Amino acid sequence: MHNLLIVPLLSFGLAVILAQIMIPYFRRLKIGQSIRDDGPARHLQKAGTPTMGGLLFITSVVISLIVLQLTGMGGLDFWSILAFLLLFVGYGLLGFVDDYIKVVKKRPLGLKAREKLIIQFLLSLVVIYISVEVLKLGTYTSIPFTSTGIEWGLFYPLFALVVIIGTANAVNLTDGLDGLAGGISVSVYVFYIFLAVTLGELGLALAAAAVVGGVLAFLIYNMYPARIIMGDTGSMALGGGIAALAILTKTELFLPIIGGVFVIETLSVIIQVVSFRLTGKRVFRMSPLHHHFELNGLRETQVVQRFWLASGFFVVLGFLALFYTGR
Repeated sequence: MHNLLIVPLLSFGLAVILAQIMIPYFRRLKIGQSIRDDGPARHLQKAGTPTMGGLLFITSVVISLIVLQLTGMGGLDFWSILAFLLLFVGYGLLGFVDDYIKVVKKRPLGLKAREKLIIQFLLSLVVIYISVEVLKLGTYTSIPFTSTGIEWGLFYPLFALVVIIGTANAVNLTDGLDGLAGGISVSVYVFYIFLAVTLGELGLALAAAAVVGGVLAFLIYNMYPARIIMGDTGSMALGGGIAALAILTKTELFLPIIGGVFVIETLSVIIQVVSFRLTGKRVFRMSPLHHHFELNGLRETQVVQRFWLASGFFVVLGFLALFYTGR
């Protein structure tokens, strides 16, 4: 259990060291974030801030887990960790390619939506196969606040695909303010540390702890005013990792609770788009929702702090759901 202290500290230290190398290097290469003209005017000053900062914590997490295994501290189940890394690193690399095309190749739209979806689909299918056929976790999912669940049977792959792809893209949508997606993700990963320990899944707890350490270090440089932005590289990795933990702990239906802020942010975009197409009117001044609050006069730091508090509330609600579910 002492590894749960060592791993996040190791990941934290590695991310801090990497930041000292990457941030100046990205500045020299002029790998900077582009800002939407139709967004809050105050965001225009962020143009040129180094992006693809998700590489900091992705790298620190991978190295930490490798060191843990090589030093014999162990506790890592090969297939569980492989499934986690396929979504955490795989989705992160997908985001990296998208960022690279946007920033370095100067193609604002990045990868085509179809290309992203195909890669997400393939990575997700591999993880679903590992979960059901290799780890024998089955296709049953617990329903929060009840002692019952749903046996998906042959429909489980479709359900799991929606969970994985939806989660990754929800985190991606939330990444719009300095420190926002990172801080919310930390609270969700902390939830999974405790849950994995409770279930006896020490390897998954260590993986989640490594992410917490790496992201906390990243937040030192990402809090307002950010010196580096995680980009799709980071947000896709965080979302993929969260989805993997949900699949591997059979808590897929808990995600809308513990990831409540991600759900609300995503719904705000859906509502905005549907409303505009049907009526020609917008419900929010701008979506995702964090921009709506900004345009209504709140400072960026105020929005982030309140969304963090909301995330903490949802995580506590998730723990209550676990208690009443009997997990």
